[in-house]
Amino acid sequence: MSAIMWCASLMVCVSALVTCASTAGILYPRESESREVKSLDGMWNFRLSLPDPLVGFKERWYMKDLSKTGPVIQMPVPSSYNDVMVDKKIRDHVGLVWYDKSFFVPESWRQQGYRVFLRFGSVNYAAQVWVNTHLVLNHEIGHLPFQRDITANLKFGRLNRITVAVDNVLLATTVPQGSLQNISTNTGPKTIQTYTFDFFNYAGIHRSVFLYTTPIVYIDDVDVTTNYTEDGVGLIKYKIQYGGSLSSGETLNCSITVLNNENVREKFTVIADDEEGLSGIIKIENAKLWWPYLMHEEPGYMYTLEIRLSNTWNLDDVYRLPVGIRTIKWTNTAFLINNKPAYLRGFGRHEDSDIRGKGMDYALVTRDYDLIKWIGANSYRTSHYPYAEEIMDFADRHGIMIVDECPSVDTDNYSDKLLKKHTTSLAELIKRDKNRPSVIMWSIANEPRSNHKEADSYFKSVAIFVKTLDVLRPITAAIATDLDTDLLAQHLDIIGFNRYNAWYTLPGHTEIIQSRIEDEAAKWHAKHNKPVFMTEYGADSYAGLHMNPSFVWSEEYQVELMSEHFKAFDTLRTKNFFIGEMIWNFADFKTEQTVTRVGGNKKGVFTRQREPKSSAYHLRKRYWALANQLDGVQLPCNIKSYVIDSDRQNNVEL
Repeated sequence: MSAIMWCASLMVCVSALVTCASTAGILYPRESESREVKSLDGMWNFRLSLPDPLVGFKERWYMKDLSKTGPVIQMPVPSSYNDVMVDKKIRDHVGLVWYDKSFFVPESWRQQGYRVFLRFGSVNYAAQVWVNTHLVLNHEIGHLPFQRDITANLKFGRLNRITVAVDNVLLATTVPQGSLQNISTNTGPKTIQTYTFDFFNYAGIHRSVFLYTTPIVYIDDVDVTTNYTEDGVGLIKYKIQYGGSLSSGETLNCSITVLNNENVREKFTVIADDEEGLSGIIKIENAKLWWPYLMHEEPGYMYTLEIRLSNTWNLDDVYRLPVGIRTIKWTNTAFLINNKPAYLRGFGRHEDSDIRGKGMDYALVTRDYDLIKWIGANSYRTSHYPYAEEIMDFADRHGIMIVDECPSVDTDNYSDKLLKKHTTSLAELIKRDKNRPSVIMWSIANEPRSNHKEADSYFKSVAIFVKTLDVLRPITAAIATDLDTDLLAQHLDIIGFNRYNAWYTLPGHTEIIQSRIEDEAAKWHAKHNKPVFMTEYGADSYAGLHMNPSFVWSEEYQVELMSEHFKAFDTLRTKNFFIGEMIWNFADFKTEQTVTRVGGNKKGVFTRQREPKSSAYHLRKRYWALANQLDGVQLPCNIKSYVIDSDRQNNVEL
């Protein structure tokens, strides 16, 4: 079997099994009185499946320690495997790789009758997982969590082993899409991966791996929606689903306590909809609302719902869910948070950094959010895939609005099979992030080939599907197709568009920007009568390259191009349908190797190492000025460097 045939057959197998687990919850693992969490992060054994992509299955590597199958190296989890080592063969590998790790499970977990779940935050792109030689999990589509109860597969009080096969191959029916190409080399034929999207196809176990415990009957999922009354009463509508089976005659009781952001019990009342208390409405007097950064003096205010599920035998399960109280509304001209018009000022971004690739890293996340707040932004889009839950936690707590995007990028070759995976990715994303106050929109695609006739019915189906899951948030997308031929915008609530005037179109001619942006944005609104925002614009700049007069790739040119866009945005803001601006990109990032990319995409206002270019200081002045003008925020004292005391005059006698 060829590598291409093998990868295609693996995707069929994985996708057939993925849908089986779609009804269960995917709550983030949190320790409590009834739950323990054990991290499996650290160093794992790792090896490539070479030269035969099937060798691991033929020789059943999952039946023994990976170190006994041949040479292994130590690979950190979480991380992408591509850039950790200096071996080009690892960086450019196409196909399967294998991981394994040994771990102990406490005997006390068995004695206490715990269920034990195995949870992965993300494996890219497809994964099969064995525990002690038993296949327990299959998952396709990276950037999203998956889990399973593995209690029956564990050896309590003894050494256990987890084995993971990871496949990074992208095909016409994966999300995102790609294709395989066979080429001839000096040493024989070779299969390479190709794709049209402009970021590196990092692979591996990208996010944390956890074991966590629950009682036999446990809190499986929680749905919350929020509102507030004119007299300041916060309303939290909740619905709790439980897992596990009740014995004959056994009953459940659910109780909820509300804690404020200092973890102190809040004054509240609960009006239950059922005898068990599994659904109802919580009322909080003088509630504090969740506000975006710089729209309120106390942004990102989070309550905690302390949910306690008890059964007849007094075996409790306790789960604490962070909740922010806020409303979202939109009209044909505006987007509102808590009934106040919100203007988005932010970025497109990537999960990307040196060495780690797309691996989750708390130090990096902390730095990124500090820079986001330093620059005065209040939002970003998770281009072009869902970001780590830990990253989303920061957004909730800091009041950063998120346009939450699924992994569909450059969508083409529309088919029923692709549609199924596309909607599966959105179902898993919405299930994961539905309760987050920071998530303000669902982005269903980035730059799809929406001029193709099949795009109309395809995206109509996607939009209808999303509305069956969430009607309280608007649907958007980042459109790059021309206005006259696009078939996607008609199915959206809010229109986002990407355009690179004076970069990909007429590079060097910044004099075209203002009129073109103003004209196009107005036409999007006129055609569809919906709010519009710009989801991408920008120019590459090579840090340290200075040219006067400005010239493409110089820091000066990036600043000049930005200013011309700012002029257009300010005109559009007076038109009352334009709701935001998001520059591309927050930071430089890695791409595939092409002659148009010098070490990657350099459109960041920060370098890949998170150091500011001239454009970062320029954007900071813009975003803080907007916050001052729109929300009355005082400008930082260091927004401008001292030059001269304008109040002091020198009197010179002649």
